[in-house]
Amino acid sequence: MLGAIAGDIIGAPYEWNRIKTKDFPLFSPSSCFTDDTVLTVALADCILNGREYGETMREYYQRYPHCSYGAGFHLWANSPNPVPYNSWGNGAAMRISPVGFALDDLSMVLKEEANFTSVTHNHPEGIRGAQAVASAIYLARRGDSKDSIREFIVDRFGYDISRTLDEIRPDYQFDESCQGTVPQAIICFLESTDFEDAIRNAVSLGGDGDTLACIAGGIAQAFYGEVPGDIIAAVEERLDQSLWRICREFSERFGC
Repeated sequence: MLGAIAGDIIGAPYEWNRIKTKDFPLFSPSSCFTDDTVLTVALADCILNGREYGETMREYYQRYPHCSYGAGFHLWANSPNPVPYNSWGNGAAMRISPVGFALDDLSMVLKEEANFTSVTHNHPEGIRGAQAVASAIYLARRGDSKDSIREFIVDRFGYDISRTLDEIRPDYQFDESCQGTVPQAIICFLESTDFEDAIRNAVSLGGDGDTLACIAGGIAQAFYGEVPGDIIAAVEERLDQSLWRICREFSERFGC
């Protein structure tokens, strides 16, 4: 999970200042957590403490109201009677990494992902995108090869992940949909040589930088087995005590 949060923080300065290169500073004064981190930690809190996800997300939203949430989520979080809003946005996929790390059965990963995602993103594309990310994390954590993970994602979810980053990068633009973010983020992981390289791949596409890096970072952590210590230290510096406490507790319990 820390890999996903690191990706969010590293990618945040490039969400609107998009670049097409892997040569950039990992952290700068503008590196900060966004809604990707807030809602990921909210899900981790639910898994750790048996809390209801919709209520917990709204609580975290009230604590961190200025973190670049989507318009639909703003309306949902402020509604007196919040109901799923049929979203296919990539917010479903960016917050799901704790499920892939916490559960030890693929069928349960897929089931619980759908339960958590459909609280807001009950569109089939939203559920598909989040399931692809959570299952990729589970398979990577289990020790599956990149070829095996690629085959599963293609066969189960029908995503085209055959293009290379060099083929995608020139024409790729900001895309807030799951179908326009998840396959690309998975490719960023598949082409990586280590955790940091996966993050640099994601930012270099010049799209929704924090979410691409958040998704790729979660999968990369699961596959490579760790997040470098200097990156963890930089993440800790940028989280408040409450967010870091949940991250630490989740990491201690599930080894991530």
